[in-house]
Amino acid sequence: MKKTFLILSGLLLCGSTWAAGTSGDADMNRFIDSLMSRMTFSEKIGQLNLPGAGDITTGQAKNSDIAGQIRQGNVGGLFNIKGVEKIRDVQRIAVEESRLGIPLIFGMDVIHGYETTFPIPLGLAATWDMEAIERASRIAAVEASAAGICWTFSPMVDIARDPRWGRVSEGIGEDPFLGSAIARAFVYGYQGRDPKHFADDEIMGCVKHYALYGAAEAGRDYNTVDMSRQRMYNEYFPPYKAAVEAGVGSVMASFNEVDGVPATANKWLMTDVLRDQWGFGGFVVTDYTGIMEMTAHGIGDLQEVSARALKAGIDMDMVSEGFLTTLEESLASKKVDVEEIDRACRRVLEAKYKLGLFEDPYRYCDPQRAKERIFTEEHRNEARRIAAESFVLLKNDNDLLPLRRKGTIGVVGPLAMSRENMPGTWSVATDLQKPRTLVEGLQKAVGKKARILYARGSNITHNEELEKNCTMFGRDIPRDGRSDREMLDEALQIAAQSDVVIAALGETSEMSGESSSRSQIAIPDAQQELLQALVATGKPIVLVLFTGRPLTLEWENEHVPSILNVWFAGTEAAEAIVDVLFGDVNPSGKLPVTFPRNEGQIPLFYNHKNTGRPLLGDRFEKFRSNYLDVPNTPVYAFGYGLSYTQFEYGDVRLSAGEMTPEGSITATVRLTNTGKREGTEVVQLYIRDVVGSTTRPVQELKGFQRVTLKAGESRDVQFTIDASLLKFYNYDLEYVCEPGEFEVMIGGASNAVHKAAFSLK
Repeated sequence: MKKTFLILSGLLLCGSTWAAGTSGDADMNRFIDSLMSRMTFSEKIGQLNLPGAGDITTGQAKNSDIAGQIRQGNVGGLFNIKGVEKIRDVQRIAVEESRLGIPLIFGMDVIHGYETTFPIPLGLAATWDMEAIERASRIAAVEASAAGICWTFSPMVDIARDPRWGRVSEGIGEDPFLGSAIARAFVYGYQGRDPKHFADDEIMGCVKHYALYGAAEAGRDYNTVDMSRQRMYNEYFPPYKAAVEAGVGSVMASFNEVDGVPATANKWLMTDVLRDQWGFGGFVVTDYTGIMEMTAHGIGDLQEVSARALKAGIDMDMVSEGFLTTLEESLASKKVDVEEIDRACRRVLEAKYKLGLFEDPYRYCDPQRAKERIFTEEHRNEARRIAAESFVLLKNDNDLLPLRRKGTIGVVGPLAMSRENMPGTWSVATDLQKPRTLVEGLQKAVGKKARILYARGSNITHNEELEKNCTMFGRDIPRDGRSDREMLDEALQIAAQSDVVIAALGETSEMSGESSSRSQIAIPDAQQELLQALVATGKPIVLVLFTGRPLTLEWENEHVPSILNVWFAGTEAAEAIVDVLFGDVNPSGKLPVTFPRNEGQIPLFYNHKNTGRPLLGDRFEKFRSNYLDVPNTPVYAFGYGLSYTQFEYGDVRLSAGEMTPEGSITATVRLTNTGKREGTEVVQLYIRDVVGSTTRPVQELKGFQRVTLKAGESRDVQFTIDASLLKFYNYDLEYVCEPGEFEVMIGGASNAVHKAAFSLK
């Protein structure tokens, strides 16, 4: 082992005796006890302070405003610095120029990749492929760690059932079972499976936003959340809990209030549930200015809310500097205790110890690794493969797709030549000039076999102010100076010359994401008019849909023959889209969210409960829970997605008609590929608890398998059902499975299932 040394108040400690992960918790505790015994209160409070990095220039870090704070021991970490040399410069100040030489932790929003960018998390969720999601986050960790980053503010696992909320793009969809599996996959990819030891190419995850952030009222970001605790435990808590059980090293508090108390000051959330019930042992960080913002909630001034946050269980203050500027005064006035400051400081130091930063503060700052392990061909190939797997084929009349590499292909739409928008929101480390545009991808794919014609067709929207509000990270698409009529005429001329038209339409990357709530979630107006004009030509139209949320697509579903939802697919998006359009890859994505017919149906989700006057599908009947003007069903259901082949399901067969809580039942279905090419189907298991002590959902996802079959091949797909899949939190928040009848449903979407039944004794 390489020996390193840390000077603590003149005492020389040999790194080889306390290296991360070598001797367990006892060595870590002894080391941190020794370190904290030498720290002043101000230095302890300094470890709880997480400011933004600002504009730090390589070689000039020592003269930056933040450098003085670091030298004084007033900074525990920094976030969103890009560049291994910059990070090394700043770390050197902490280690060599502060009194105790405590290293900093460096975080970044590595949300769906570092420089090699994968599909937005909602797109990753659409793969229903946990191995792929773990590989994507593993590559993100390899690249970020090579660039000096050891901590990511991911995964975001907020259940979201209101697509008006822009951050649905950053999450895992509407379902707690699928979301829990995704949470585990992300954590394992970032951290590996040993939460007490990190290799130098693993980084610490931060599950967010704890808790319930995805249930913001009216889908408006940062808004209030109010729900029963039974709903919290059964529907919204499971993905956070799954991340904790997977060993995630940190948790981020959410902006919203819960039970009338902002999450950042909510002791029931941060201590009673997170630590006492779930056993979380890492540290909790606020979201950006989360402490400061509680003053606007109206629960106190900065000193008061800072004290409340600390007492609730918050360990690190992002940007607000409430801890840094008020805790010593609060300590003197007995608003907080020494033990509470020590507890928070210890948790931050433990994270640094587990990351190996005391052993080697520069272990994540190797310029050679940065050159060799970022944006590699291997990583890009994997990103391309996973991106293609994330696409959801929503419609394909007359097998219009896949296309052939021949004739003339028209490409129309303001997103067809948009390079910067391909990676999607929160791709902060991505070089936005590296992705190909869709037109470039098509031209490369067809070579001389076909002719590609392009016309913009329209601006993103007629509303210039809306476009300006959707600009972030340099992702604006400049407006075309021509009139709407001129652009449309050009598009129609291209269509007239084409054998098939690809319409590249939808949202820009920043129309979904943080602070991007929309009251109307259709394809923007100017693009709708363009699409309607293209359809009116009678030419075959393929809608390549870019979106970070469910959109209202009732007209499109009725009139456009083929629709491929490509989300925002990352740096290799163009190549992956082309792979699917030309059939080199058979689409297999399934929706992790429901697509409503219009905004009036929201919230609309598959695992709803019955009323006393239940829905009758699409059929209207007076004095039931119906809409007068539209069916109650969605345009596209949770779990839905087509393929270039067809799959047929047989009847569900159960190994027994009864089971005990100690036993299990096997559910089997025969799956047959009845089409002409190999394909992958996501077989989905749903269960309904028919009678419960409290009302139960009409169905709940309880299993899924990706099954690949050759043309004509059949296979039995089996699921084991045991008591763990039947449990829920009852009225008293006891985790129970109750005897009675259960329905088993298996199929290729939540609304296309075959059923059987059994009883639990």
